[in-house]
Amino acid sequence: QRDPDHHRDRVGDGSLPKSSAGVYEGKDGICRVPFYADIGYTYMKKIILMGRSECGKTTLTQALKGECITYHKTQYINYFDVIIDTPGEYIQTKNLGYALALYAYEADIVGLLLSATEPYSLYPPNITCMVNREVVGIVTKINEKNADIERAGRWLRLTGCKKIFFVDSKRQEGIPEILEYLREEGDIMPWE
Repeated sequence: QRDPDHHRDRVGDGSLPKSSAGVYEGKDGICRVPFYADIGYTYMKKIILMGRSECGKTTLTQALKGECITYHKTQYINYFDVIIDTPGEYIQTKNLGYALALYAYEADIVGLLLSATEPYSLYPPNITCMVNREVVGIVTKINEKNADIERAGRWLRLTGCKKIFFVDSKRQEGIPEILEYLREEGDIMPWE
């Protein structure tokens, strides 16, 4: 039996000051609990994150993993335990898009990310029928000054996404909902 509070001591080296709601602030970024690794991730559904450059895939990955939020340009496909983080260039380039189609078979769920600040959508209508996996939409950067959350959600519904999450990875908004969605029977969430 695991101690339900064991994740609280694993943020950084323990020297980060804790503020309210499980947020740890440090020089290099913001760290938060919960960690998906503390949920019994071997049973969680695996998700592949796809979207254009700068839409927030790596930031979302860091938030889901409970890491400090720092800028990191993804140069290649990063394959983690329950998350596959992809470079935006793969979806923006036709020939590299075939690689995404192959990696989608490694995941249980395909997550199409779209920033709420985007002036257009790369995704054509009804694209979700092209994969034999469940496809969810994830609207990122919902608290940015020029965010149009409704438009981004509408675009993802046009692609065929039936389930859409609205997230701000830096503020941890929407992260527990995604973790709950990836949850399999028997997983114990850190907040339970």
